[in-house]
Amino acid sequence: MVLGEILSFAYDTFCSNKVRFALTALGMVIGTASLILVVTIGMTGKQYVLNQIQAIGANLIYAEYQSGAQRITGSSPDPLTLDDLNAALAEVPGIVAASPVISLGERIPVGNGKEREILILGVYPEYRVVRNLVVVSGRFFDKRDQQEHNKVGVITEKMGILLYGSPDAAIGKVIKLSGLPFTVVGTFKERVDTFGQSEVIDNTMAIPYSVSRYFIDVPTVKQIYFSVADPAMVAPATEQIRRVIQARHRPESIYNVENLTQLVAVAEKTANALTLVLFLIAAVTLLVSGIGIMNIMLATVSSRIREIGIRKAMGATNREIRFQFLSEAVLISLIGGFAGIVIGLALPFSVRFFTEYRVPVSGLSAVVALLVSSFVGILFGTVPASRAAKLDPVESLRYE
Repeated sequence: MVLGEILSFAYDTFCSNKVRFALTALGMVIGTASLILVVTIGMTGKQYVLNQIQAIGANLIYAEYQSGAQRITGSSPDPLTLDDLNAALAEVPGIVAASPVISLGERIPVGNGKEREILILGVYPEYRVVRNLVVVSGRFFDKRDQQEHNKVGVITEKMGILLYGSPDAAIGKVIKLSGLPFTVVGTFKERVDTFGQSEVIDNTMAIPYSVSRYFIDVPTVKQIYFSVADPAMVAPATEQIRRVIQARHRPESIYNVENLTQLVAVAEKTANALTLVLFLIAAVTLLVSGIGIMNIMLATVSSRIREIGIRKAMGATNREIRFQFLSEAVLISLIGGFAGIVIGLALPFSVRFFTEYRVPVSGLSAVVALLVSSFVGILFGTVPASRAAKLDPVESLRYE
């Protein structure tokens, strides 16, 4: 029997038992669609997490003073200064923006004789770019405000709503800090909610660094933020900044100079591990479908013993009988596999077409699903095919 004849006969057999073979292929449909959807879900989750991290600042590098070693004689702290920022700008290539951060606390009246504790951040105008902040209303203070020591500031969106009812209503209002009137020129928010894990809290007001110096005696800063031109420069720039800062301070002083690269790597590993686990679960579904195919094919062999005997009596070899039943098993797997691929790809493409969400679609997952379904058909079709090939033709013809 030629290959075309075998495949044609397998198709005829399928058509003559549509309901039985359709139910058998249903498991393969579900398994294959699940496999593609699992990969899609994993890729979507990974993309979402990475987008959230990058929204904080993919090119961000931050430095802060951690501590110094305990000494018997006692030693004064050795915090970061504005000179550290200027030295890094002069010696480290690729830095496009930088800002110091000074943290101050103040209580302001909120009406009805009540006061509220707020956080004051003294920063450069570049702070908005470095931290990837969103200006909700008004504007962020600029270099002119910095140079002219203008008493202006921006507050968080939540603080504007709390104090004045809306971010727009906060524009032009005056907040007194230690008796000095500061005009609110804008409201802002972080592009991604960091749940209080950054220096920005709900009640935060940012003012020009030059003005914040009115409230401190020494030019020390809590943190320094840097932004580099390209994500590929983040790792080398981080090391160079660390060396520059450490060289300017006592050897025992410890400074954290970090970036978000490790966080991105951890997020990728976590997403990949989750995708792998879900992928294995979908693979188990395919294996269960394979067992169903094997059982149906074994039942098919039992119901077609006389047919097998006639074929062998007419000269069919064991190899041809084996290939005949194996082709039927593979046909069921491929039909179920193709149907599952169509369903698995239709859902993410529908989301992309009918909504604004750009759900990632993996063409590789469809190829893998097709290969796996073919493998399952061959694997679980081998046992029934071998049993059919080993039947004795004389006994098969006498079978009732």
